[in-house]
Amino acid sequence: MGTNELPWWKKGVVYQIYPRSFMDSTGDGVGDLAGITARLDHLAELGVDAIWLSPIQPSPDADFGYDISDYCDVHPQYGDLAAFDALVAGCRERGLRVVLDGVFNHSSDQHPWFVESRSSRDNPKADWYTWRDGAKGPGETGAPNNWASTFGGRAWSYDPGRGQYYHHTFLQQQPDLNWRNPAVVDAIEQVLRFWMQRGVDGFRLDVFNSYFEHPDLPDNPRTWNPAGLIYRYIGQKHVHDRDQPDMRIALAMMRRVVDEQPGRFLVGETLDEDRRYRKAAQYAGDGPEQLHLAFNFHLLRSRWSARAFHQAITAWSEASGPDGWPTWVLSNHDFRRHATRWGGRWSDARARLAAILAMTLRGTPFLYYGEEIGMRERKMARAEIQDPVGQRFWPAHPGRDGCRTPMQWDDGPGAGFTSGEPWLPLHPDHRGRNVAAQQDDPSSVLSTYRDVIALRKRLPVLQGGAMALPEAPHKAVLTYTRSLGEQRVRVLLNMSPQPQRLPAVAERHLLYSTHPTRTVEIEGGELELAPHEGLVLAGEPRAAG
Repeated sequence: MGTNELPWWKKGVVYQIYPRSFMDSTGDGVGDLAGITARLDHLAELGVDAIWLSPIQPSPDADFGYDISDYCDVHPQYGDLAAFDALVAGCRERGLRVVLDGVFNHSSDQHPWFVESRSSRDNPKADWYTWRDGAKGPGETGAPNNWASTFGGRAWSYDPGRGQYYHHTFLQQQPDLNWRNPAVVDAIEQVLRFWMQRGVDGFRLDVFNSYFEHPDLPDNPRTWNPAGLIYRYIGQKHVHDRDQPDMRIALAMMRRVVDEQPGRFLVGETLDEDRRYRKAAQYAGDGPEQLHLAFNFHLLRSRWSARAFHQAITAWSEASGPDGWPTWVLSNHDFRRHATRWGGRWSDARARLAAILAMTLRGTPFLYYGEEIGMRERKMARAEIQDPVGQRFWPAHPGRDGCRTPMQWDDGPGAGFTSGEPWLPLHPDHRGRNVAAQQDDPSSVLSTYRDVIALRKRLPVLQGGAMALPEAPHKAVLTYTRSLGEQRVRVLLNMSPQPQRLPAVAERHLLYSTHPTRTVEIEGGELELAPHEGLVLAGEPRAAG
């Protein structure tokens, strides 16, 4: 397939927005849809192709939007449906697509579906959630099995009104939907259609591999992980509470609905403790019971090392296969920002290398807001923590607030994010690290992102070309090639703070370098890379477009 025939979600770049933290238009300290609309020019100038919005629907915010109480409306803090329509229109004017979070494993316990379901055992929605008697019979006589919650404790909570336990993969305020009930499948189909009719181009599916559990609810086997004595969830092998064969019921419905109109897509997040995320590839492909894309966080969870990156990229590429399509994620709303995780004292230099990496690998890159300016993780004091994970597990786990701090637009008191008190504290470096400060600096992280996104758009080989990595990785330099027809591009990333000398390469035409004094053409003989230098080279000048 030529690059002109590739769907946009293979060629394009997706930018994730955490709505609470992107832009506040009202001064209440919480981001909103009108604020996002006001900042769309920044995204258009950056060159991304789509925005993905973390949940925008009404929610009591027990898990800050991932506990939805109405699937077909907008959280009042963010605006209303008219504000959403205006956002979609603004995106269309700038050639941007819109992707929504689909949180369909569970709802809020305040959703009308659950309120009705818990009211009795014989109401019309009694079987819309997973209810069971206690292990020793009706009443509060022990959880039905040993399943653990991702957020700590048991995955079952007792409801005295109904006299049964309900299952929740996460907080007790997030009861799991019963996807084996056809009425639930139909209801979620209507939710998908509701948002697609308003112009949504795709959905990111939250923990989709947890939609189904074993119908008999057997205990999960235990692991030998000593930490499981403290955090019960990792003390189990999750063979019965996710990745069930019945998942095809949900995936087939979603794929059918989304494929009714060309250009829409589904990307799924797997819940997986395996650092290599080997399950993800099986869920993505062209089949009628597969998603278009699936996330793999192996690279994100790798240490900063040419060899570690080589291994992660190779593993995911091989798992995806020549006909599959990888995704690449370096930061998101659940992980520490990569500028902190990988950066250290070389944070900006490594952030620029990360930009080249994300834009030149074969697959679809997903950027997280603030990544384009090298935003750092903010260290939170205990009193500042709002995330339920951090509140429960501090200090062992500080939670996810540090990667969700407000976007840093300028050096004003509210960082250009708000005229009021921000819902989370700003990072202390916001006066020097912000969009305005980096806007016209050719050596900034922001400029690097703009440059390499533009390079990706200009070169078909970087959109759809094959990728090859050397069989044996270099100790300090990550290198790979992209090829399409006669076009060939080589990427070299010196991941060390020392200069590196490499044998001569066939590609000599310079497309991009993070080193300001690099000459346009590469001389013959050995190639020397400056510390933390990233190079993109073409085999022939015509490959530069």
